[in-house]
Amino acid sequence: MTDSHRPDDPESTPAASTVEETYSVEKQLDFSQKSYSQGQLVRRRFFRHRGAMASLIVLVVITLVAFTSIGYGLIPAWWNKTFYEAGTAVDGGRPTLQLWPFQIGEHPFGQDTIGKDYFALTMRGTQRSLIVAFTVGLLSTLLGTIIGAVAGFYRGWVEAVLMRVTDLFIIIPLLVLAAVLGKMAGGGIWSLALVLSLVSWTGLARLVRGEVLSLREREFVTAAEAIGTGSGRVIFKHILPNTIGTIIVSATLTIATTILLESALSFLGFGVRPPDTSLGLLISEYQNAFLTRPWLFWWPGLMILAIALSVNFLGDGLRDAFDPRQNRTAD
Repeated sequence: MTDSHRPDDPESTPAASTVEETYSVEKQLDFSQKSYSQGQLVRRRFFRHRGAMASLIVLVVITLVAFTSIGYGLIPAWWNKTFYEAGTAVDGGRPTLQLWPFQIGEHPFGQDTIGKDYFALTMRGTQRSLIVAFTVGLLSTLLGTIIGAVAGFYRGWVEAVLMRVTDLFIIIPLLVLAAVLGKMAGGGIWSLALVLSLVSWTGLARLVRGEVLSLREREFVTAAEAIGTGSGRVIFKHILPNTIGTIIVSATLTIATTILLESALSFLGFGVRPPDTSLGLLISEYQNAFLTRPWLFWWPGLMILAIALSVNFLGDGLRDAFDPRQNRTAD
């Protein structure tokens, strides 16, 4: 008589069956005999991250509504009211939006104290905050990546100078430094974005420097230098592509931080200034109406919260997608 569950048979143990069910995405792809690039593996991991996908949808919807509702540049507006025309407050300026029975009405977000449509005002503030946040995310990422890569590759006195400058920016409180520079910028969104970019690159620079210090000792870098490849090509063609995961994740987190920083600066009077507006400025202008007209406070606050949370969840999804140590099970 043959015992099919011998203790020395690894295929019959519960642990073996558990291991078979917990293969990572990459291992299952190997068994399917398909060839996938690293970029395809990253995309598959990202699309399987439900939180990131939901956040991406929310962020895209907010952006599309903000830029198409009241228009921007060549983009036509479909909302029939503007953010600068005053009028007569109807029913005390209360929101006409109803969930049950569903109804949008003339002023879904209500009206401010002088009768301006608050939906148009909130969309204008969302536009300005998004422009500042994504501009800062792009510029600070470029600046931090270049400084970190140069410092990590050349080392010596170049690294010492660049890292001491980085430390100087780090030790100064970010909000204080941004407030001083924002006051000098004059309140324009592009000048404000440039100012915030100059103070938001330090964290990424240190991360990229650490990655480059490790990668520059690898064999492929030594081989590139041995055949006479220039330093710039080694940095941007061979080293930085291997740090793209760190860079992208850091960029998304910078965008989320910038949304909150811009809102804080505008709230304190050092950011966007009237007659223009932003989400932080709307909260600042109507903070005294919190008890009498709470919708003037809640709508811009909810937009800030939705954007910041969406970008943060996107960053989490990208981090999981780029991290090769993630051992997610395939759906």
